[in-house]
Amino acid sequence: MITVEHLSRSFGSFNAVSDISFSVESGEIFGFLGVNGAGKTTTLRMLSGILRPTGGTITIGGYDLYDAPINAKSIIGYIPDRPYLYPKLAPRELLYFVGQLYNLSRPVIEERGTQLLAEYGLIEKQHVLIDALSHGMKQRLATVAALLHEPQVLIFDEPMVGLDPYGAKLLKKRLKEYRSQGTSILLSTHSLHVAEEIADRVAIIEGGKVLTIGRIDEIRAQAGVEGANLEEIFMRITTSALAID
Repeated sequence: MITVEHLSRSFGSFNAVSDISFSVESGEIFGFLGVNGAGKTTTLRMLSGILRPTGGTITIGGYDLYDAPINAKSIIGYIPDRPYLYPKLAPRELLYFVGQLYNLSRPVIEERGTQLLAEYGLIEKQHVLIDALSHGMKQRLATVAALLHEPQVLIFDEPMVGLDPYGAKLLKKRLKEYRSQGTSILLSTHSLHVAEEIADRVAIIEGGKVLTIGRIDEIRAQAGVEGANLEEIFMRITTSALAID
C-alpha cells in the first residue's frame, strides 16, 4: 500500500533523509523508530505530501504521490505530532470543514462524525471551542478528523504524546481494529513499548538512514541480543551505528 524507494531530502548541505527504502502492506502496523533528529518527521512529512523529496519516489495505493497527488492524498489520513485544529471552531464544525475537503456529503459527515466523536470520547465536547479542550482531547480530535474520510492509509507522528492513559489505551485498541480491517498504518513513535506491543514490523532510522527493518524477533536475532526487549535492541543497534560513524 505504501512503497518508498530511495527517498532523500536535503536542507542545503544537510542530508535529513538519505536514500531510504521500505514498504507498508495492507493490514500492517509499521513502526518507524528513531531518536530526535533521526529523520522520522521529515520522512512522514514527505509521505503526507507536505514536503517534497530531493530524490526518490513515494507510491500510495498504486498512485505516485507527486504525479497523482489528489488520488494519493485522498486515501491518506495524516496525524502530525503538533496538529493545528483551528481553535475558534468547535469539533463538529471542524469535521464539517474537513469532510468538505474530501467531498463528503453533509449526511455522511454527520453520521461518520457522530460515530467517531463518540468512539473517541468527544461527543459531549462537540460544540465546545477547540481552544478550550485539553491537549489530550485535541490529539484525539486530530485523529477523528483524519479518520473521517475512512482512509486506507494512516500516518501517525508521535500519536501518544500528550495522551492520558485512557486516550493511549483507546488509540492502541483502535489501531489494532483498523489493521484488522485492512488499513495500512505507519507509526512514528518514541514509545518503544507501544511499538513492541502493536507493530508487525519496525524500521530503525538514525542519521537519516534506515539501519534495519523487520519483525522484532528478526531484528533481535540480527542484533544478537536474545531475549531483549525492543528498547534494548534499539539501543544496541543505534549505539553501534553511532560508534561506526
